[in-house]
Formats: sequence, C-alpha cells, structure tokens
Amino acid sequence: MDRVDLMPPPADGDSGHGATTADGGRADAYAAVPLLNCLLREVARPVRRAGEHQIYRLPGGDRLLRVRGTRRPAEPELRVAGGWQRLGHTELVKLVADELRSHTGLSNHELPTEMIDSRDAVAALLAARVGKAPPDDLYRRSEQCLLTGHTHHPAPKARGSGPAAGWLPYAPEAYARFPLVLLGLREDTVVEEGDTAALDALGTAPPGYRLLPAHPWQLDLAGPELDAAFADGRLLRLGTTARDTWPTAAVRTLYTPGPDVFLKFSLDVRITNDIRRLWRHDLLALRRTDAAVCAAFDTLDGPPAWLSDRGYRTADFAFETLAVLVRDGFGGRLLPGATPLLAAGLVEGFDGSPLDRAADPEAWWAAYLARVVPPALAAFAGHGVVIEAHLQNTLVAVDADGMPVQVLYRDAEGVKLLPEVSREAGWERLVYCLVVNHLTEIAGALTERHPGFDPWPAARRELARHDLPEIHALLTSPTLPGKTNLLLRWTNANGADARYLPLPNPLRGT
Repeated sequence: MDRVDLMPPPADGDSGHGATTADGGRADAYAAVPLLNCLLREVARPVRRAGEHQIYRLPGGDRLLRVRGTRRPAEPELRVAGGWQRLGHTELVKLVADELRSHTGLSNHELPTEMIDSRDAVAALLAARVGKAPPDDLYRRSEQCLLTGHTHHPAPKARGSGPAAGWLPYAPEAYARFPLVLLGLREDTVVEEGDTAALDALGTAPPGYRLLPAHPWQLDLAGPELDAAFADGRLLRLGTTARDTWPTAAVRTLYTPGPDVFLKFSLDVRITNDIRRLWRHDLLALRRTDAAVCAAFDTLDGPPAWLSDRGYRTADFAFETLAVLVRDGFGGRLLPGATPLLAAGLVEGFDGSPLDRAADPEAWWAAYLARVVPPALAAFAGHGVVIEAHLQNTLVAVDADGMPVQVLYRDAEGVKLLPEVSREAGWERLVYCLVVNHLTEIAGALTERHPGFDPWPAARRELARHDLPEIHALLTSPTLPGKTNLLLRWTNANGADARYLPLPNPLRGT
C-alpha cells in the first residue's frame, strides 16, 4: 500500500509565519511531495527498489537519492559517505537547483525562491487553519482542501513572495470567505461582451455608472495604477457586496452562492505556471471559444454539463486589471440531489470524500470513467474541441451513496480548437489532461485505499468504446505524454507552452 502519511518529519525550524515547529515540519513534508514528483519524473533515473525506498540516480552530479513511497514521495535522503543524509526542504531546493543547472546549462534564481515561497505559504496555511473547522458544505470543502495542490509542480502554493498577511484573507486553503468590493464604472468607459447581467444584481450603481465587482486582493495589487481613475470619477467606491463569496481552488475564481454564479478575476500573481491575469487576447477569444464548447456539449447524450463562461465586463483604461468574467453556476445544470465535488479534492482527500466510503472500488471507478471520459472524447471527435479536462477543471457530482452520476467541466480559457491547433497537438494535450493529470491521479487515490485493485482494465474498456482513430495507439503505445512543469519553469518558457516527456503507459494491456 503506497500511502505516505504527511505527518511531521523532524522539523527544520519555525516557518516564519507563526506556525509551530511541528507545523514547520508538516510544511516541509507537504511542499516536498510535488517538488520530488517533478524531480523524479523529469530529471532523475530509477535505479532499484530497496525495501520501502526507491533509489534514483541524479545524473547531473552522479548522486543517489532515495525516497519513501512512489505516488507521494517523502523523506528524501542523499547518499553520502557512510550512509544516507536526510534532506530538509531547503537542502532539497538546493539539490534540485544544482541538478537543473547541470541538466540544462542554465541558471535560474527566481524558481528556487518560488519553491521556498510555496513551502512558507503551506506553513502559513497550516497556521491559519488552527482552530478552524473545514466548511460544512461538501462542495466547498472539496475546493478548499488543497494543501498539496498540483501534484507535479515545483511550487504549487507560491503566492508571489508577498507577505502572508496580504493574501491569507483570500486563500481557499485557509477556508476564506469575504465580500467583493463594488465599484461604479463610468458608462463611457465600460467594455463588455456576452451576458453580464449577473453583475448588475450584486448591488446598485448611481446614474451614469455600471456596477463592476472587484477582488479586494487585486485592488491591493493594482495600487497606484487606479489612483487617477478614482480621482477623476471614472471609478467610484460603492462599498461591498451584501453576501460573502468564497474562493475555489483556482484562487482567483470565486463562487457567489446567492446568485449561484462563479466570477473570475485578474490577479497579478504567479500561481503555478502563469501570472493569473485575464489577458486581453483570451477575453477577446472567449465568446467564440465558449460557444464552440457549448455547441459540442449540446449534442451529448446524458447529463454531462459545461459551465459556460457567459461574458465579461471591464474598463477600457484598465482592461486586464479590472476584468471580471461571469461563469455559470449550478442552476439548471446539476442533477437533482447530486453533490458536485472537485476532482482535485478527491485526489488530495477531505473529510466526507466518497473515495473513503467506496466499498466496491470496481463499481465506483466504472461509474467515474463512464461520466468523465465520454464527453471529453466526444467533444474532440465530433467538434474539434479540446477541453482542459484536468483535475482542477473537473467537477464530479455524486449521489447520496457517493457514486459518480455526472461530470461538469469548466474554464474556456484553457480550451483549444481544431484546426487552430493541429489534431496531433490537440490529442496530445487531451491525453495529458484527461489521462495523465486526471485519471492516473484518481486511480492512484483509489488504489491506495484498496491495495491490489487494478484500475486500468476498466479504463482500457471505457476508452476502447470510443471510435477515434487515435484510441488504438493510446491503448498500445508504451508511453504517454507527461508535462514537464519543472523544466518549463526553470527555462522560463511561456506559461501557456506545454512540453512533454514520455511516461510509462499503464493503459498498455496484453
């Protein structure tokens, strides 16, 4: 059973954010998992298994590294004269940086800082959770449980190296909820497209103005950029929304339960691979992209749903900074009596997860595959739509018994359309998002709860049902594409780029 409990290892000291020594050790453990996953996938070479440990060779310095566990590697140790030396998080970051300099011939002073920032953010989140109960609402709990986060990113919790006091009030992992700031935007400066009526229901704007909600953290980050607009009356401060919103796992996308709508904002902060702005080129392409996905989903049988990005509103003088995107809520889309859950939350684990009470893993997994796989493949095959079907863009609704009954996909920004990208490139992206990032992780979370269960025969059967010319190669190829987030960040590639390396294909059957 490959389950690594993230309990405190020997601590390396206080986090600097008010966490206890034990929380500092837990922060090291949480932060080491995705960093090690990247190192072991992208650079290291497996040597042998030795008891509970897997030993790897680091080619840059011809050193040996061993870890406990495979899916969630922990307790990294470096071979030294006379034995194995345990690495704290700081030492692990230095080791990774040394290896990458040797591997690429490039230096990068920014990424190691992000790795440390990610670890310190986890320590701050652990401290902020002390005395706080997780949300009662199971959907919200699934969105706000992610202390590890992206399982194969070197710095998944980095928040731009700013002080924790600046971002903690808005952190989903700290169970945040808060009102939005309401701005009045002078009518002659409004830029909008699509259906933005939900914004006008959040409050009341004075004559000559339109309502524009703003994320309070983004207003803090924008600072002097907006001073002139407030001074000359293009912007007015109108207070805050009457009800709280709460952040989803994406940090900048908030759910507003009253009107049942999601709102996505710009944040001038690097989170994983990108500065999370609503970029002008993405907004201008939004309606065309979203319409293509809606058209594809309208033809699908059964209950899969697409949460449409209906429209956006912003200011012509701060197009990206003040942009807000309106996304469908659940009304009219979620099956009656079903509870939506974030797929990434199922991987991370939370109290009440249906994975913890799936007595028959084969039946649960077959139901999961039958909901998640067909719409993604049908949209590609019939409409040339490549949805970004990874863990954070997938909501799986379960019935009262915890069985998957529906999938809801989201986020038009990550969608690709054929022939704007080639069919080959679109298929590779779909396989990475759906199979490598998504199904592999759910399968791992299920098998660690049910040792001996093999999830891949059922996955092969589900994929083989679909009449796509690429399916045969998918099921017989020795490898699948794995995204190289560590090397992408180290080489300062564009955040929207995707470079892949071959990973062993668990779908390949005999």
